[in-house]
Parts: sequence; C-alpha cells; structure tokens
Amino acid sequence: MKKFYPVVFLFFLTAVTLRSQSISLDKLDLSSMECGWGTPEADKSVEGNPLSIAGKKYEHGIGTHAVSTYLLNINGKGKRLVAEVGLDDEANNKGSVEFYVLGDKKVLWQSGIMKKGNEAKKIDISIAGIKKLGLLVTDAGDGIDYDHADWCDPVIELTENIHAAALINKIVNVPYILTPAESAKPKINGAGVFGVRPGHPFLYTIAATGERPMSFSAENLPDGLILNNNTGIITGKISREGDYVVTLIAKNNLGKAERKFIIKAGDKICLTPPMGWNSWNCWATSVDASKVEAAADAMVKTGLINHGWTYINIDDCWSIKPDSKDSLTMGTPRDKNGMINSNKKFPGMKALTGYVHSKGLKIGIYSSPGPLTCAGYTACYQHEYKDAEQFANWGFDYLKYDWCSYGNIAKDNSLPELEKPYMLMREALNKVDRDIVYSLCQYGMGDVWKWGSEVGGNLWRTTGDISDSWSSMAGIGFNQAGHEKYAGPGHWNDPDMLVVGLVGWGPELHPTRLTPDEQYTHISLWCLLSAPLLIGCDLNRIDKFTLSLLSNDEVIAVDQDPLGRQAERIYNKDGKQIWVKELTDGSKAVGLFYTGENSKSPSGYFMWNGKKRKSKIILTADELGISGKFKVRDIWRQKYLGVFINKFEALVPYHGVVLIKVSKAG
Repeated sequence: MKKFYPVVFLFFLTAVTLRSQSISLDKLDLSSMECGWGTPEADKSVEGNPLSIAGKKYEHGIGTHAVSTYLLNINGKGKRLVAEVGLDDEANNKGSVEFYVLGDKKVLWQSGIMKKGNEAKKIDISIAGIKKLGLLVTDAGDGIDYDHADWCDPVIELTENIHAAALINKIVNVPYILTPAESAKPKINGAGVFGVRPGHPFLYTIAATGERPMSFSAENLPDGLILNNNTGIITGKISREGDYVVTLIAKNNLGKAERKFIIKAGDKICLTPPMGWNSWNCWATSVDASKVEAAADAMVKTGLINHGWTYINIDDCWSIKPDSKDSLTMGTPRDKNGMINSNKKFPGMKALTGYVHSKGLKIGIYSSPGPLTCAGYTACYQHEYKDAEQFANWGFDYLKYDWCSYGNIAKDNSLPELEKPYMLMREALNKVDRDIVYSLCQYGMGDVWKWGSEVGGNLWRTTGDISDSWSSMAGIGFNQAGHEKYAGPGHWNDPDMLVVGLVGWGPELHPTRLTPDEQYTHISLWCLLSAPLLIGCDLNRIDKFTLSLLSNDEVIAVDQDPLGRQAERIYNKDGKQIWVKELTDGSKAVGLFYTGENSKSPSGYFMWNGKKRKSKIILTADELGISGKFKVRDIWRQKYLGVFINKFEALVPYHGVVLIKVSKAG
C-alpha cells in the first residue's frame, strides 16, 4: 500500500484532497471528537505527554479520555482499519477503559476492559462497505477517573480518494431559548428563606426583576436590620434568635410586587443551596483581583443578581506560592504574627471584599487543610485558627476547603483521618464573628455525603472535577442517585460547578462543548438535585442563550425550594431516566431525561444520522403517588400544558430533558 506523503500534503490535510489511500487519523481534525476530560491531542496523550502504553512509546496517535467518541464518514469507501489501543501510562491505577470500533451501528471490534500496564491491543479489521465508522472509548462502567485512552498508529485504508474534510462528521447545534422574556412589572425572585447567626453581619439583596428605577421596602423587618430603599440591600445584625416573617415589597412605575420572606436567626446558615460564580473554570491560575471585581460588576450588569445569584468566589492562586519565580506570586507566605498573606495579584483583600459587598453580593475564598493548595500555593496546615480569623477579618462569606496536599499528611484513608482536617477548620470557623459558608472539597472520598454534615460542612463535593463534556457532566449528575437522604437545609451534596458559557480553565476560553440540549439537562438536573449552583464562565462575555439558562426563575425555584429535598431517580431503563423532587407547596418537580447510551448498546453513544432524535418517555400517576387527574406545567417555558389522567407523555431530545411541575388537579 502506498504511503508517500509529501510534507505539504500532511500540513494541509484538512484543506486539500488526499492523494493517498491511507489516512493517519492523528492528522485529521479532532474538534468533533468527544473527550470526557481535557481535549483530544494528536501524537500526545490527553495530558500532552508522549504516547505510551505498557512502556511502549508511540510517535503517532490520538490521546483522549473516556467517554470518547469519534464518528467518521467513510461512505462505503473503506478497506481496513489498523491501530493499537490501551490505557496511557500517565494514568494511575484507577483508570479502566474499553475500546470499540463500530460500523453503521454494529460493533466490529471491542477490546474488553483494559487497565494501566496492559499491553496494547492490536486492531486490524475490514471496514469494507461501512458508511459511518465510530471509534468509542467507554469508562468500563466504573466512572471516568484517569481513563486516559490512546489510539496509537491509527490508519484507515481506503479504496479511493476522499477529501479529508468530508470524513469528519460535524453536527451543528443551534441554541434555542425556552426562558420567556422578563416582564417590565416588578417580580420578586430568589429563595424564600434565609439563615443567619445572631450577632453576625447580615447581607441580603432583594432579587427583583422589572423595569428600573425600582424602590424597595419591607414590613416587619427585625430590629437591627436596615433596608436601602434604592438598592434593595439589607444589612445590619440581628441580636435575638427566632423566625422573622417579613414582607418584601418592590415597586416601579408599572406596579408593585410583594412576597413573604422568612429570616431564621439561629445556628443554621445556608438554608438553600449557594448560588454564585467561581473563578476556576474560566480563569484557573490566571485569576486576579481585577477579574473578580469584573465578575461582580457583570453579575449586576447582566441582571443575574435579580434572580438570586449571590456569591463571587475566588478559587486557587490568591496566596503566596513558595517556590515561585514570578514577582506576582512570590513573597513571604505569612506575616510575623502567622497571618496568611495574599500575593500581588490580590493586593488588598479587604478592599476587594468591600467592593463586592457594595454591590449587594457576597464573596468566597479557597484554601486547603494541607501545606499547599492544588496549584502549589500557601494553605492552612497548622495555621487553621489564624487563617479562619484572617478570612473573617478580610470579610469573606464562603470558604472552599480542598483536600489537595493533605493527602501527604493523612496517615491513611480511614474515616477519622478524612474527617480530622475538616473538623479542625470547622472549630476555627466557629470562633469567628462572621457567617462563612463551609464547602468541603475532597471529591467524595469515604462517602463524604454520609458524614459531611457531622463535621459541620454546609456542602461537600461528591465527585471529582467536572469538565465541559457530556460524559463528565452526565456521569457526575446521574450518579447522584442514592445521595438524596443526606441533603437538606444547611447541608448539600455538591456535584461541582456549572460548565455553560465560555470556559477553558484560563486564560484562553472556548464555548462549552455541551450541546444546547445537554446544557438544558445540566441546569435541570443540578436544580432537581438541590445542588449548589456556581457559574464557571466569563460573565463579561455571556451570550443570550447562556443568560437564558441562568435566569429562568421557575427553574431556579426548583433548586431553591425551602423544603430542601433532593430529587430521587424513580426510573432508569433503555437510556431513559425520570427524577422526582418534592416541593414545599406539595407539588413535584419532575425531570424526564433521554441519555441515549447504555452499557448494552455501544451504538447509543453516537448520533449516526447527524440529526436530533427524540424518544417518548411516559410518566404515570402511580409513579408519583397521585391518583386520577393531575396538572402539568412546563417549567422552562413557564406555561401549563393541561390536565392529564393517569399518565403524561413527552418526546425528549437526545441528551435532553423535559422539566415539568406536577400537582393534583382541582
């Protein structure tokens, strides 16, 4: 078989007609390859290292990560596919994958489960007559952690020339907006309950949409609190414990809105899941004070604050990096009194928190119980009380506490060792005169959902880091089933941040790789899960579609419902799932999801015809514990669909959702 590739033809492979009958897949456009974490890499592993399987090095190939799909248009002109596949040596011992080659929905070859150290398996199969060729890597059924998969020396032999661009199966996904336009009349949004500890600073902004200017007032506001009538910001301190029922009022030239609001002054805070923004998924290590201020400005300018979005959270990289050569991050980690210092990217923490607070927003910070953060910056080990005091002095309202280097301190992974550092910081936070929401970030180790509340956590990560792929988002979200009994007011399961809008882990950003349908699934599922909602995109470049995802008050209300129940999965079969969440008013929020793929049908991972497909999902009254007639409201579209008897049917798009509210009729 001829394999002469003039250099100019290799360089312009996607732009010219190939004159060879052999195509090395690592030379193709990989932008349409699905990758469960990171980005597919040509001639490198997914982490950018030389390709290596069981010690054998490869110059050519594709490094990807489960779950990974790549669909090619062969159009019956294929002859053979050859490759060697396996788990890259950079993966740790957790990784396990399974490779498939599919042709026109049928499995042509599969590897069986492969783990680190397994020798590469060779593929040499006929693809004669195949129109569409699918390359698939699954997670082997145990999650996608460290599933670094390599297709090495992958070559397709063809019977005749095919333009390289024609091989790529591109699917164009056009965003569509379901959220209705906001009314110019006043409407009060956000959670209907708020927790504060007596004697601690109170900050709450009345979330209200409608034409400005708007004036605000409140009836029965507790002693010690003051409302700014122009901004709707409530500040002050409550001295006595108790439940205070307040009537919030918003007025403009077109009308007036009123809403009951309960302030619970006691020992519990974070009575609804936190909503806000976190710097990591867009800025990562490139974050600085100006970007944080810009995020606060954008939260107000975009109007997201009017829908209840509250926190502006700094993630890693604000403190001193001990071994840094960069003048912006080097320095003395602590002052002579042992108080932690910020680096030059954050020259005035107190001024920064004051700026964010002046907008009616709260602000969060990040650290680790170990000596260093994940990115190698100074953390809290052996200075927990000092750091809690510093965070309070600076004026922070939220702490994300990431396990990271504490793994080198802990004796083992026993429950006492997992709990120990989080209990210590809880004790330190209890000493300060400020409410600081406490977020445990240790990726679900030791089934943290079972004990996170016992060590004083307000929320806890149940999973590894999310990325902007279907396999990551869906793998995390749909695996929350069974955790519902551990969530409730003041303590929440956290399946990680939102990956919509422009993301990229800084400083270069890209539009999320989730399709519009997948983004509706993402937001709907997180709200059903009563999950913390932390936006990860650049708020200053937010587009209309992303804004519509984040500003639908009926969808947000599912997440912020005061009852605090997390949804339960009641159906999971043939790529269809139904999740149900009980709401305060006695109704139920229901998500009908069509995930498509399942372990028994590898072909379900692909959209073979390139067109959006739908599947019928049936919800019965018996499944909801309702007899006879019931009303159904489309939550995204904010409209009633009618009264139904015994069952409701919906056509749900591939990787999409129909989110409804069901209540008894009459």
